[in-house]
Amino acid sequence: MQPSLALQQALSRHQQRQIDALVAGASPAFKAYEGRYQKLSSRARKAITMAEVHRRVADADIVHVGDYHTLRFAQRAYLELVKQALQTGRRVVLALEFVEGRHQETVRRYQAGKLSDRAFLERIGHPYSGAFDIWPHFKPIFELAKKERLELVAIDKRASGSRSLITRDTYAAKLIAQIARAHDRPLVLVLMGQYHVAPPHLPACVSKALGSTQRRQLIVFQNPEGVWWRLAKDGLADTTEAVELTDDVIGIFNATPLVSQRTFLDYCEAEAGDAPIEDGGIASTVRALVKEIAKLVGVKVTAQLSKLEVLTPLDLDVLDRLARRGGFSAPELKLLQKHVLSGESAFIPRARTIWLSGFSLNHAAEEAAHFVRHCAVGSEMERSRTRADAFWTRCVEEAIGFFGSKLVNPKRTCPSLVEWTGHFQHGTPKAKETAAFVLALSSLDARSPDARRLLPSTLEQFNAVSHALGYMLGDALYRAHRAGRLDRSAIRTLFTRPIDSGPDVFAKWSPSTREPLRRSA
Repeated sequence: MQPSLALQQALSRHQQRQIDALVAGASPAFKAYEGRYQKLSSRARKAITMAEVHRRVADADIVHVGDYHTLRFAQRAYLELVKQALQTGRRVVLALEFVEGRHQETVRRYQAGKLSDRAFLERIGHPYSGAFDIWPHFKPIFELAKKERLELVAIDKRASGSRSLITRDTYAAKLIAQIARAHDRPLVLVLMGQYHVAPPHLPACVSKALGSTQRRQLIVFQNPEGVWWRLAKDGLADTTEAVELTDDVIGIFNATPLVSQRTFLDYCEAEAGDAPIEDGGIASTVRALVKEIAKLVGVKVTAQLSKLEVLTPLDLDVLDRLARRGGFSAPELKLLQKHVLSGESAFIPRARTIWLSGFSLNHAAEEAAHFVRHCAVGSEMERSRTRADAFWTRCVEEAIGFFGSKLVNPKRTCPSLVEWTGHFQHGTPKAKETAAFVLALSSLDARSPDARRLLPSTLEQFNAVSHALGYMLGDALYRAHRAGRLDRSAIRTLFTRPIDSGPDVFAKWSPSTREPLRRSA
C-alpha cells in the first residue's frame, strides 16, 4: 500500500473515532442501519461518466440522492442534478430532509417571498446559525426552486427511540409516493442523509407506499467510502467521476472521505467568530492572513511568502510533499505522521509548509502567525534545547500563534483555568492528566526548579499541555494589548525576538499577562 494512502486511511480512522465520540450512544438499531449502508456501498461494478449519471437520472421517476449535511459539495452536486433534470422538460419536484413535513406551509410562505431567511429558519427550528451553519449550502436549492417555480416538499419528521429511523423513512416515503403517483409522472429528486437512501431503507419504504403504482427508483450515493478507498488503492480516485454499484444504484464523487469527515468536525468544533475557508481559496486565504498579521506586527514577509506551501486534507500526498520539501529522516517523518494523525494543524519550518487539519479560519490564522514568526527569527524556532527549555519555549510559540489569530478574530476563545478544573474533575482519564499538568504548572513561576521538573513525560502530553498553557498566555497577551499594556513596539518584539530561555521569556510577561490569566479562573 502507498505510504500516502496508508496515512489517509489512518487519519480517516482517527477522525471517525472523533465523530463517534461526538455522537456517543448510537443505538444498536442505528449501528445496524449504518452497517446495511456500508455493506451495500462497498463495491462498484464499473466506472461511468457524469453524462451517464445525468442520463440515468432523466430515465428515472424518483431519484434518491445521499446527503452529507456539512459537506457543501454534496448540496452543490444535488443542485447540479436538479439543473440537469430541468433539461428533460418533465415536471421536477424537490423533496428535502432539511425541513420537517409539518413546516410545509412555512416553506410555501418562504418560497412566496413572505418570510425572510431569519424568520423562515426560526419557524422551522433550524438549530444553528454560526459560521459553519449548513443553511448557506441549502439556500441555493431553495433559490433555484423559487426561480423555476418548482414544488419543494419538506419530508423530514422528528422522531426518537429505537424505531426513529424507520419512522422517518416511512413518513418521507408516503410523501414521496404521493407526489410520484401523479398522472403527469413528475421527476422527483430526493435529498436525504446517505444512510437513509440505502436500498433497504427509504427506497424500500417508497416501493411499499407506491403499492401497485410502478415507478422507477434510482439511488445516487455521494462519495461512498468503501468504493472510494478501493479506487484510491488502484490510483483511480482522482480520475473517476462516478461508478455503477448495481442497476439502480450509482455513486458520484466530489470529495474524499477525509474532507467529508472534517467538515462535520469543523461544524461541531467551531469556535466563536470562526469561519470556514472556501474550497479553492485556502492557499490564497492563508497568504492573505500572513500579510495581514505581518503588517499588524511589523514583520516583512514578501520574500519568503512565495516559498510557503499550504497542505490540507484535500491533498492526498502530504508526507511525500513534506519529505521532498524538508529532507526529513525516516524517524522525523514518523513524528510528522503522528502529528498529522493527531488532527492538529501545524507550521513545519524546515519544509516552509503549513498543514491545516481542517478548514477553520481561526486555525489558518494561527499557523499564519507562526509563519510570520519564522520569517522574523528563522531557524531559531528549531534550535535544539533542553527538555525544560523546549517545553516553555513551545508555550511561548503557541502563545504567539494564538495571539496572532486573535488579531484576526478577537472573538476567539480558549479554555480557562476554570474549564481545566472541570476537565480535571469530570473529564476522561487523558483529559484529567492534561488538566493536572495545566493547573499545576499555571500556578508556578516558570523559572522555579519545580516548573522545570514537573513536566509531562510523553510527547502527546508535552504537546497538549504546552498547547493549553500557550493558548492561555496568548489570550492574556491579547487582553493586555486591548487594555493598552502591550503597545505596537512590544508586539513587534514578541514576534521578532529570539527566545534565549523559554522559562524566562514565559515569566517575563508578568504581571501584565499572567495576572489577568490568573483572574480568568
